[in-house]
Amino acid sequence: MLVERGLRVMNVEVVGDAYGIASNYLRRSGAIPDAFGTNERLLQIVVQLFQRGEFNKIRLANKAIAKFEAGEQV
Repeated sequence: MLVERGLRVMNVEVVGDAYGIASNYLRRSGAIPDAFGTNERLLQIVVQLFQRGEFNKIRLANKAIAKFEAGEQV
């Protein structure tokens, strides 16, 4: 599904899948708490990477995990 955001079009499925992969890994590793809510910092990292041109969900998730674990801000 494509969602228009301003003048940009975002593939919600790719972003959602990448977020799901990254959050599952980070929860299992203990980096983020087991909660049903969305981790806003992780989501912002995933969206930022997507907007910069990363469209492969596996690479997107891996880069987001690395940035999150490194403590990088959006």
